Amino acid sequence: MSSDDGAVRAFIGSFTSAGGRGITVAAVDQETGALTVLGATDTVPDPSYLALGHGPGPGGGALYAVSETEPGAAAALDITGDLPQPIDGIRPVDGNGPTHLALAGGHLLTANYGSGSVSVLSVRADGSLGPAISVLRHEGSGPVADRQRAPHAHQVLPDPSGNWVLSVDLGTDSVRICALDPVTGALRLHSETALRPGTGPRHLAFHPAGGHAYVLNELEPTVTTCRWNAAAGALEPVGETSVLPTEPAEGGDPATYPSAVVVSHDGRFLWTANRGHDSISVLALDTTGEQATLVTTVDCGGHWPRDLALDPTGRRLYAANERSCDVTWFDIDPATGIPRRAGSLDAPAASCLIFA
Repeated sequence: MSSDDGAVRAFIGSFTSAGGRGITVAAVDQETGALTVLGATDTVPDPSYLALGHGPGPGGGALYAVSETEPGAAAALDITGDLPQPIDGIRPVDGNGPTHLALAGGHLLTANYGSGSVSVLSVRADGSLGPAISVLRHEGSGPVADRQRAPHAHQVLPDPSGNWVLSVDLGTDSVRICALDPVTGALRLHSETALRPGTGPRHLAFHPAGGHAYVLNELEPTVTTCRWNAAAGALEPVGETSVLPTEPAEGGDPATYPSAVVVSHDGRFLWTANRGHDSISVLALDTTGEQATLVTTVDCGGHWPRDLALDPTGRRLYAANERSCDVTWFDIDPATGIPRRAGSLDAPAASCLIFA
């Protein structure tokens, strides 16, 4: 979605508790990819992740933000003006520390890391949020004592068919596949896919053809490739690929905690953001989407890249570097998929970026 004059805007989420501006609005130069700040609003505390409503109907055209707090909350914002304006008040999600959100089946869903749950909120005709309708609580743990004593839902998203909702849980080393009742908002567990213990899955992204999903692991710097059967609602792990070179860097590699995964629009490349290593990994995907091969890593342009985003054209990649307080953008080589740094913007405590 773009404004009436065809201009593209970027919305940058950040941690207000760490000095962030809240939600920053930036104009996007469609020729160079450069960002220019238009303004910011801190009406939502710690809006660490954002989602955009598309098209007509409830939520279409609105911007949604989690409030990564305890207790957690979510907010809907009108973005027709210069700055996002709350459509209604901030709504509790009946969970702690929501880290991700997505629209599905006419509802807003949040992944609540702190409480290990997924919440479903109603979306009204004007895009505003109603109360939490249902909460699905995850169960289980993993072998990494300091990170996996309990469930930690880190991401929730609909599959490409729109028939299923997937939640990625770092604490239980698994991905849950759920059915969402579009009328009642009830979320029902359909199946759970176990991944290798101790990997700590954080986020996943689907191949544009819809038949594969790529799960990025935080506790080990790897991507797990899975087949996705939308008819059956079944996720099957088929391979695992390191996102870091096998040869350690001089002086040894620092501890690395991958954070975000993005697949190119044509399905040829996959990129990951790697905190600690402070890099972006480039992986080539074969024509089936089932084989991922590490090509190289490039510097992320800052420190602690928390999120990656492709611009609407798919020609540029943006990294939200939380601890160096910037968003850096890269031109992507269409032949190799390798990003080349093109510029950056000051963005204190940046945590995510989306385009409208």
